[in-house]
Amino acid sequence: TIIANSRKYSNGTFEEIGHLVREMVSLAETCCADGADPSCYEAGSTALSVKSCSADSPFPAHPGTAECCSHQGLERKLCLAALRHPPQPLPRYLQPSDRELCQAFRQDPREFADRFLYEYSSSYSQAPLPVLLGSTRTFLSMVSTCCISSAPTACFLKEKLERKTLSLLTLTSNQICSRFSAYGKDKVSFSYLASLAQKVPTAPFEDLLPLAKDAAELSAQCCDSVAEDCMQKKLLEHTGKVCTVLSARDGRFADCCTGKNPMENHFCILAMPPAAAPKLPEASEPTSKELCAKDGALHATRFLFELARRQPSLPDAVLTKLYDLSGKLWGECCSTKDPSTCLDSRRKRMVAELLPFLEKASRLCGQYNELPFLEFKKRLRESLAQAEPEASPARLEQLLEQRVSFASTCCLPGAPPLLCAAKV
Repeated sequence: TIIANSRKYSNGTFEEIGHLVREMVSLAETCCADGADPSCYEAGSTALSVKSCSADSPFPAHPGTAECCSHQGLERKLCLAALRHPPQPLPRYLQPSDRELCQAFRQDPREFADRFLYEYSSSYSQAPLPVLLGSTRTFLSMVSTCCISSAPTACFLKEKLERKTLSLLTLTSNQICSRFSAYGKDKVSFSYLASLAQKVPTAPFEDLLPLAKDAAELSAQCCDSVAEDCMQKKLLEHTGKVCTVLSARDGRFADCCTGKNPMENHFCILAMPPAAAPKLPEASEPTSKELCAKDGALHATRFLFELARRQPSLPDAVLTKLYDLSGKLWGECCSTKDPSTCLDSRRKRMVAELLPFLEKASRLCGQYNELPFLEFKKRLRESLAQAEPEASPARLEQLLEQRVSFASTCCLPGAPPLLCAAKV
């Protein structure tokens, strides 16, 4: 219950989660006992929803609570149960040193366990419930075993090695499911396709699209699943498919795929930076007839794929924004009487407004990925001073910090989707 509620209300405080958990556990203990009154759960859950709606509610605050509390009965309860906080943009849990872990554990083992479950689960709130259960269970087992061991250092080393696959699974599935919850199935498929196109720009669309669809299917099946091994099993199958298709095409994929641990191989592929831009002829834009045909979405996706592999430094947040724009464009124009004229006029405007922006984003992320950080910042300061000679030092510093914040958060593989969409 601590894990489930820390995931759900990932910016609730430890005390707020504690209040909610105690109430829920007490309700279960009372109403699930043999001989409990049949109306016990109904009465208890109603009392809980009344408490949630009181002005001094001790439970996690949520902007949607007031809307739920305007309803009555079952409708109110279902509405409150469906509330959840958006995920943390980046995992914030920092594992203390072994000595600090044991110190906190010895002081109060129960408090230590509860606080760890809260901090870890709210930090990796998008990892599937079974993954979090497995990961936290083995962590607490490691601490309780090693802190009473005669050789704690050796014990922690051995246990951490054994937990490595599970730790990577937690990290990776949190990243995969954060993207899925922010984007939905279609956009996740495109985001994955664009990422592969940038990592291996020589691979054709026909090879990469099935892999992207497979990744989206995996997210849809496993992110909300309570099946014990859904994520691990499907991720291993998916990694096998990626390695089969791409190892022969690219040495970096071949290197990632030689490891004996498929979880490490997948993590290696996810963290792989984009390749250098290949020399390819200019991509041809789809015609209005193609865009407005039955498979128009596929033509639009293929064009964006061509753009992604020609501009490997374009970040995911910019490419997915383009994906949204192109969907809106052909959605609106294809329903008019003259789709061709509508598309041409909108395209001209998009090209005039978007091309300079795409070049800037590509250059910014390209430099961020290639240069040491201080050199990157120095060059950026120089180029901003040239671009805005009239700007005051304070204004230049503000622009510099804004660009640096964008680059250091959003130019990396696995950047947080919602945060970076706002930064774009």
